[in-house]
Amino acid sequence: MDTMRERFAATVSRLLDDDPRLAVVLAEIGKDGFTDAARAHPDRVINVGIREQLLVGVGGGLALTGMRPILHTFASFLVERPFEQVKLDFGHQGVGGVLVSAAGSYDWPAGGYTHMAPGDVALLDTLDGWTVHVPGHPDEAETLLRDAAAAGDDSVYVRLSAHSNSAPRDIVPGRFLTVREGRGGVVIAVGPMLDSVLTAVEGLDVTVLYATTVRPFDGRTLRATAGAGAGAGAAVDVVLVEPYLAGTSTAAVNDALADRPHRVLGLGIPRRELRRYGTIDEHLAGQGLDPASLRERVSGFLR
Repeated sequence: MDTMRERFAATVSRLLDDDPRLAVVLAEIGKDGFTDAARAHPDRVINVGIREQLLVGVGGGLALTGMRPILHTFASFLVERPFEQVKLDFGHQGVGGVLVSAAGSYDWPAGGYTHMAPGDVALLDTLDGWTVHVPGHPDEAETLLRDAAAAGDDSVYVRLSAHSNSAPRDIVPGRFLTVREGRGGVVIAVGPMLDSVLTAVEGLDVTVLYATTVRPFDGRTLRATAGAGAGAGAAVDVVLVEPYLAGTSTAAVNDALADRPHRVLGLGIPRRELRRYGTIDEHLAGQGLDPASLRERVSGFLR
């Protein structure tokens, strides 16, 4: 199976052939995946070098001319380092583009904390109107990338990861997918956390919703699911399992269920500084996001 990043390069290279409005802007990282595309479209595949603020600035400038820019580098260099440019060159200018990240929260542990970005989605939450996709499989990444590229002038963030579920799901951009139904609570698994969540809740009477789009948050599906599982007006327990900063979507759950009693447990990456290297699996276990840890934390929270 190819990786999400490999699928990204292949998919966007094909889209460049079909849509003259698209342009790809790179900051050295990922350039090898666009070698053929750069030969075919030298004016629409732009590598600015290791200049992440310029990466975003060039993307914003292209958007002002009517282009649909697709920007790519590691999440820490795409959202955190040039955040002022994202805020001003897209948001303040009122233009849109597609930001496609890699390396996630700790996909390359050997790179250290400079290459980790567990706070990226929470940071984008401070801006107005961003759509955020978090695919859990390369096939889902392709679906969401195609949707983002064709999304008019919207601002879209696609968070790719080396961490992947074993099989794709039949997702619809913007909607949660009901994977299983139960009456003892709702567990929302975001992107690559789905396999671990399904293993963790095996035998528990819970509903599992699968989220590959987290902004806008699909409160309608959550409300409908909570009403069907617990009965109208009954208290609802919701567990969020996100592959980034813990509690990032807690406010969105609270807003969706504002008119009914509920409790929320937000699981994800704690706010402590990550100072260890290791592997992705070791990080998952260390953050309490492996199946065994999730089982203990979810079952301990639910009534």
